[in-house]
Amino acid sequence: MTTEQVTEAKRPARQRADQIRDFRCKNLIVVIEEPENPRNIGTIIRNVNALGAEKVYVVDPRHVLSDDWQELRSEPKLSKLSVSAVKWTFVKRFDSTEECLAHLEKNRFVSIATSPHVKGKTNKYLHEADFAEHAKLAVWFGNEARGLSDLAVARSDMCVSIPMFGMIESLNLATSSGIVLYEVTKQRREYASKHRLRDHRGERATPLPTIMAADR
Repeated sequence: MTTEQVTEAKRPARQRADQIRDFRCKNLIVVIEEPENPRNIGTIIRNVNALGAEKVYVVDPRHVLSDDWQELRSEPKLSKLSVSAVKWTFVKRFDSTEECLAHLEKNRFVSIATSPHVKGKTNKYLHEADFAEHAKLAVWFGNEARGLSDLAVARSDMCVSIPMFGMIESLNLATSSGIVLYEVTKQRREYASKHRLRDHRGERATPLPTIMAADR
């Protein structure tokens, strides 16, 4: 393939990247704590990319993932499970929850735990929470069987849960991440459309669009 052909092949991807740039949610990180099923990692990466979050952090003491993002991008199984979203989404692994929390806190990220209500914590249902309050936000999702660790919950600003109305009050990790991230990214885009700065300062004279115009 010639240089010109390579450039031509990349053009649609570049055009798409330009189209979505203003709709991405900067400083929004999704954390997966000790997932057991690699399929869930791939699905969450897909959700993160599709809904416009910025990065994925994985607490991975079993070393399921590589430390090198470039290696992750070319890993066939993860690429297949994420429908190639891993090629376009930054993923970083950590050996422990403490290491991940320390990294986030050092960079002034506020953590929110997706968890059933916990005594002594601020507990809110998904639609009640303000996800645009903090400039830098990390949303944590727990292990498929155990949920989030006590440490992750303790170091989080609040616990957020999805209200459920069925006989079975349970959603799988992939589904719950999609529901939560839809609400989080929607709120953050709505805030950014109206304000340039935090604390409702820098109000825009004309709000920016929050969704892309449909191709016709």
